[in-house]
Amino acid sequence: MIAVCRLEDLPEGESVRVDTSPPIAVFRTDAGDLYAIDDTCSHQDASLSEGWLEGCLVECPLHAASFDLRTGMPTCLPARRPVGTHRVSVEDGVVHVHVAAREGSAA
Repeated sequence: MIAVCRLEDLPEGESVRVDTSPPIAVFRTDAGDLYAIDDTCSHQDASLSEGWLEGCLVECPLHAASFDLRTGMPTCLPARRPVGTHRVSVEDGVVHVHVAAREGSAA
């Protein structure tokens, strides 16, 4: 579990990048929901935390590929592969990411 930031420091409609390996992007939607996905677009190396958030979708700033924050699945080309998703919790006002085990890594 990784402490990211205080909830009040992540405004609705914004995101923050967590410098893990690989990096993770945490989003707070306009509805106040929190999601975490791998920060690197599966099409090319672009930071999704720098993309445009609309509802539960983030658009990559490089080539406009879009991903569903709930599933990590791409919703349009040029991306074809999903990005990893991670569970988010808030404890004592602090946002935490529970990093999902990655394929081929020891858990």
